[in-house]
Amino acid sequence: MNATHSETEVTIPGVTAMRAQASWFLDQRTLPRYQATQLMAHDLRGYLEHLIPQIERLAAERSKDDVPTNVALAGITEAQRRMGEPEAEGLVGEVERVRLLARSVLSLCDHHDALTGITVCLLCDHVIGDEAWVPFQRARPSGDGLESGRVHQRCAPTVRRSGG
Repeated sequence: MNATHSETEVTIPGVTAMRAQASWFLDQRTLPRYQATQLMAHDLRGYLEHLIPQIERLAAERSKDDVPTNVALAGITEAQRRMGEPEAEGLVGEVERVRLLARSVLSLCDHHDALTGITVCLLCDHVIGDEAWVPFQRARPSGDGLESGRVHQRCAPTVRRSGG
């Protein structure tokens, strides 16, 4: 076996790391350089190519009427459509195209977790096992509405209430 790796080979991290990288790109407040955008697009496409068959296998094990399964399959369709889009003209357009890929990665990571029954803390990105948890809601970093989920009880922010 040869110890060298292809330059096009993407090392696929775990779902939490994929989610973190996609979120990082969406959180950028300045326009990334073209080369950085292209490298991110390459990584995100690799993540989607990895997630899609995993979710399809999980979906095949479930009922055809299962709502989370059908929502996940719709997410796959949207991710595939986005993956098929050609490179956009201009840096602003290309960054927006890659942001859509990042949103698809986040979506498929969430669907993967839902279909496997894994719940990830929205604050620390670690799996919530048998630990105590609380419901949590916050504004999405991308500004696209609210994100609802769970957080470890130990991660939950404390709310100070004024006396009155």
